[in-house]
Amino acid sequence: MKHLGSIALTLALAAFSSPAAAADGGATAWWVWAIALFVVCFAIGIVAVLAGVGGGVLFVPIVGGLFPFHLDFVRGAGLLVALTGALSAGPGLLRSGLASLRLAGPLALAGSVTSIAGALLGFALPTAVLQTALGVLILAIVVLMAVARGADHPHVPAPDALAAALGLHGVYHDASADREVHWKAHRTPAGLAAFGVIGLVGGMFGLGAGWANVPALNLLMGAPIKLAVGTSGLAISIINSAAAWIYIERGAALPAIVAPSILGIMLGARLGVLLLHKASPSAVRRTVIVLLAVAGLRSLLVGLGVGAAP
Repeated sequence: MKHLGSIALTLALAAFSSPAAAADGGATAWWVWAIALFVVCFAIGIVAVLAGVGGGVLFVPIVGGLFPFHLDFVRGAGLLVALTGALSAGPGLLRSGLASLRLAGPLALAGSVTSIAGALLGFALPTAVLQTALGVLILAIVVLMAVARGADHPHVPAPDALAAALGLHGVYHDASADREVHWKAHRTPAGLAAFGVIGLVGGMFGLGAGWANVPALNLLMGAPIKLAVGTSGLAISIINSAAAWIYIERGAALPAIVAPSILGIMLGARLGVLLLHKASPSAVRRTVIVLLAVAGLRSLLVGLGVGAAP
């Protein structure tokens, strides 16, 4: 865990040193920023796996505060980073039964429509407003992660009428418990509304929505936590695909930012998987909360004009 603490401290200190970095941005060769972006994203990839959160929710606030890139480019890269991770995991999750296409389909449809609206709204708003709103959102996520408690197997007395009509039920094999887990969903209209809001926020800020998808599926709709995590990744791959096209069409997906980011996070995630069995869940949780709190505060200060804008 000493390595995890070092990663957290480095990212936290670097986030508040970004005004100096931004001031030097014009005199620094582009490849220096690409290497620095790879290193930071490699660390984000490790922490994201250990904490069970999508890389996008860490990528946007940390890179937005650490690097002298316009927020539009950071948001576009954030969507593609989250999308890449979700797509790489999707087939395996479906084969294992830990993701339900039947459950993800209608929720992702609602999120896809609103994610397009969110992306368009994000381009229409001034950067200062987006920075301030992003800071408030990230701090709200910190509170959510600090107080939320999931249930491994929530009790669902009976599916609602819409869930029954859509066939939102199934079974998967839980290898850790060596048993078949039967599940069913309820509160489907509320779940559709929640995913609509999640899609809007994700498209606007370029965030992978695992931080919100999992609580919505698990706490609101009653999906077992493992199924919620797997289905969340499947939903992200659908929702982010819709919003990503808006950023690509607007020229806000720069290969010089996207390529080292994706490469760094994917390699970091592989190392994170190897470290996962050694990490203390409580220590990882605290590390992520601290990192997000620092990044959210940094973004809020920049949006309010207290810090230097990237």
